[in-house]
Amino acid sequence: MDVFDLRQNYTRGTLHRADLNPDPIRQFEKWFGEAMAAGIPEPNAMSLATATATGAPSLRTVLLKSYDEHGFVFYTNYESRKAREIAENPRAALMFPWVALERQVIITGTATKVSAAESLKYFLSRPRGNQLGAWVSHQSHAVSSRQLLLAKLDEMKRKFASGEIPLPPSWGGYRVAPDTIEFWQGGEDRLHDRFLYTRQPDGSWAIDRLAP
Repeated sequence: MDVFDLRQNYTRGTLHRADLNPDPIRQFEKWFGEAMAAGIPEPNAMSLATATATGAPSLRTVLLKSYDEHGFVFYTNYESRKAREIAENPRAALMFPWVALERQVIITGTATKVSAAESLKYFLSRPRGNQLGAWVSHQSHAVSSRQLLLAKLDEMKRKFASGEIPLPPSWGGYRVAPDTIEFWQGGEDRLHDRFLYTRQPDGSWAIDRLAP
C-alpha cells in the first residue's frame, strides 16, 4: 500500500491565546467535553509513554478514569510492564489523539500510585466481569494459551461466587501530575496552533505559543 500521498488539510478550526483558559485543567475539561459531544469513540483513551531507567521507551493505550488539579488517573496491574517502568523511572507522558477534531492534548509529568482507598472505590464501581479479569491476568507476562486464562477465570468465578470481589493486591491506579500540558489544533497548510502550559515553581502556569 502506498501511503506517500495520504494527507489531509486541517481546516476545522483555529486556536488563539485569547481562547485559552489560564488554568490548563479547565481548558482540558472544555476540550474533553467537546470531544464527548462530537461522539468520538472512547474520548478518554490516551496513549501512555513510559521508559526504563536506561531510557528504553514503551507505549500503549490506557483509559483516563478521573482528573483534577492534581493530575490524570488511570488503572492497571502493578506487575505490568508500565508499572515496572514507572517504578524505575516515574516520568511519563500522555496523549489524547482526538483526530476527528484535528486536536491533540499532550501531557508530561510524574506518575505515582493513588491511595488504596481510591483504587478500591474505583474497583468496586467496575462491572463484575472486569473485576474478575483483574484477578485473572498477570499483565504483560507470557501465557501459554488463552485456554489457560479462561480456566483461571472459571476458577475466580467459583472462588468469588458470592459477595463482593476484593481488590487484588497487584491492581490499582496511578496519577500523572502534570508539569506541562500542550493543546494542539490542526491548522491549514500545516500551520498548526500549539500552546504549551508549563507549571511554575509557585504552582501557576506559564503559556507559550509553539511553532507548528
